[in-house]
Amino acid sequence: MTRVLTETQPIRLKGRSFLALVLTPEQPFDAWLARLDNLAAGSAGFFLGRPIVLDLAGLDLERQQLRDLLDKLGGRDIRIMGIEGADPALLGNDMPPALSGGLPTSDPDAPGSNTADASTDSQAADGSGTKTPSIMVTQPVRSGQLILSEGDVTIVGSVASGAEVIAGGSVHVYGTVRGRIAAGTTGNRSARIFCRRLEAELIAIAGFYQTSDDFEPEMRGRAVQLWLDNDSILAQTLG
Repeated sequence: MTRVLTETQPIRLKGRSFLALVLTPEQPFDAWLARLDNLAAGSAGFFLGRPIVLDLAGLDLERQQLRDLLDKLGGRDIRIMGIEGADPALLGNDMPPALSGGLPTSDPDAPGSNTADASTDSQAADGSGTKTPSIMVTQPVRSGQLILSEGDVTIVGSVASGAEVIAGGSVHVYGTVRGRIAAGTTGNRSARIFCRRLEAELIAIAGFYQTSDDFEPEMRGRAVQLWLDNDSILAQTLG
């Protein structure tokens, strides 16, 4: 006869991936933090409540330097959920854990759950020739919504203030952009941003950004295309 000697209570462990932004500090840190402050000042709430990963690859740091950096980021309400590219011996028990193997996201951030209707539209090639999915959003992107894709993003409508579109490829908006648009986030320097009316809080291409304060007056409220030339974002009116 087989008897159950003990009744175990299961603990359910599941693997699950989450989206996070990655910050790559540069030395000297004071100058880098000043640029970070400029970004935050030009786009209020950009880091608020976001999980952030700190990429320290290539930096020669001592533990106290890392602690000071984490303290300064914490003082800016920037939450660090993990650290990538650091020597594990550098990380103390009071620091965020080491992470590795992170990949750029290739799927939109549940647009359907945010009531934005997004669908896979076509296949676009990135700089390495790999096919990546492009998506089309057929409704306006409302404040608080986030659209993510490793490929191109086309939005048939406007992007409201407080909304964000982040794409590995180019971004096409057939309406007014009042929120934040980031193109070329996988390092694609040839990515472009097109919109019917530019009133954005922030635009970025391949990691280089401009806030609304940086826009030339003649570009505001106009149909424009934006692209990266060397390390500068250029703009041209359309029509």
